[in-house]
Amino acid sequence: MMTAAASGHTVWSRAGSTGVQIGVVMWWTRKRSKAATVQPALATATVAPGAAVPAVPRDEHRNAFILMGIGGGTLAVFGIAAIAGIFAPVFLAFVLTICVHPLRLWLEARGVPRGLATGSVILAVTLLLVAFGYAVLIAIGQFGALLTDFSDEIAAFGQTFEDWLTSIGIGADEVSAMFADFDPSTVVGFLGGLVGGITGWVSALVIIFTMLLLMAMDAAFLPHLHRQLQPIRPLVVTGFVNYGDNVRRYMVVTTVLGLAQGIINWIALLILQVPGAFIWGLLAFICSFIPNIGYFLALIPPIIFGALSGGWPTVIAVVIVYGVINGVVQSVIQPRVVGKAVSLSQTITFFSVLFWAVVIGPIGAILAIPLTLLVRLLLVDSNPSMNWIRPMLGELDETKQIMAESDAESKAARAERRASKGSGAGRGAPAADRGSDA
Repeated sequence: MMTAAASGHTVWSRAGSTGVQIGVVMWWTRKRSKAATVQPALATATVAPGAAVPAVPRDEHRNAFILMGIGGGTLAVFGIAAIAGIFAPVFLAFVLTICVHPLRLWLEARGVPRGLATGSVILAVTLLLVAFGYAVLIAIGQFGALLTDFSDEIAAFGQTFEDWLTSIGIGADEVSAMFADFDPSTVVGFLGGLVGGITGWVSALVIIFTMLLLMAMDAAFLPHLHRQLQPIRPLVVTGFVNYGDNVRRYMVVTTVLGLAQGIINWIALLILQVPGAFIWGLLAFICSFIPNIGYFLALIPPIIFGALSGGWPTVIAVVIVYGVINGVVQSVIQPRVVGKAVSLSQTITFFSVLFWAVVIGPIGAILAIPLTLLVRLLLVDSNPSMNWIRPMLGELDETKQIMAESDAESKAARAERRASKGSGAGRGAPAADRGSDA
């Protein structure tokens, strides 16, 4: 039985075995429920062959959401750049904590108390940072002395380069303006100011050591936090665990291979009698953390000082040594050891180096891969609806399989065409012979 209510609503009652059900359905509720059932119905509907495929309604606000996301990301980037002096050392401490976390697990698994395990982790990282800082200070001191010793040669090289620029058609006035203010001693002054700005370095080290202490203490709760959050947010927990494993594998492998690369370069430059061999070996180690362009940054200084000391034969030898070492380490060994830890395309890797170097400074180029992996974790790995974008980011296992199948199909098609052409030529030959006999 149906009746009309005074408010304009439709009210009905239905008698049944279980009683009377009374409902009120407003006009906008009916309209909304009808629109809500369109997309599921289209998703489950089967279309007959040859029939027109029904149009799926698109989200009218999708472009607005994209623009809002881009705007929010832009604000976040500018915010990170504004606090780069804090963000860079904090994130470096975070990466170091991830790298030494297995040491804590190993000690606790053997019955070492948590407090002692935390102290051991902090001590290990502190020793590594102190050793690296000491090596950097030695290298800076040697570099200053090296520039002082080769100031005349550098000035002569600059004059030769100026003459060469003039000979190829660049105006003498422009060349003179380029080299007018060049003085090798100014580089020594710059290094002195760099070392003299000890306040900034001390502040960064205080932040790093403080965050290492706090993060190492909080890391004791990490396994239990994962166990607590696993039933609620399993995808997030899995993403963070994979992120830690991937960052740890990448940083540890890059550190070991970079150290080997720097030592080999140091020994090779000593044999070639290139001045400042220790400096350039340390530079090669640091630049090994910079994907794609680190090799070229590490190659330029030994080429210059090799040219000043030994001429073109030394330059060619340096290029060959660096090329062989870099090709073996970064193109053969590192991809096999790292594996799928860094599933990023070459384009994204190179752009990430430039991007993070602009946002947080030179250390951003060194931490570009961990930072980019963190962004991928937040936007893709923890969002199941974004799995479609993984191949575009660099996870190309399935794409390579499809490419191999496509290449096999193309190869089979070419072979079939060649076979058909050969059989056609064979059938045409007897006809020509019969014509000649006639």
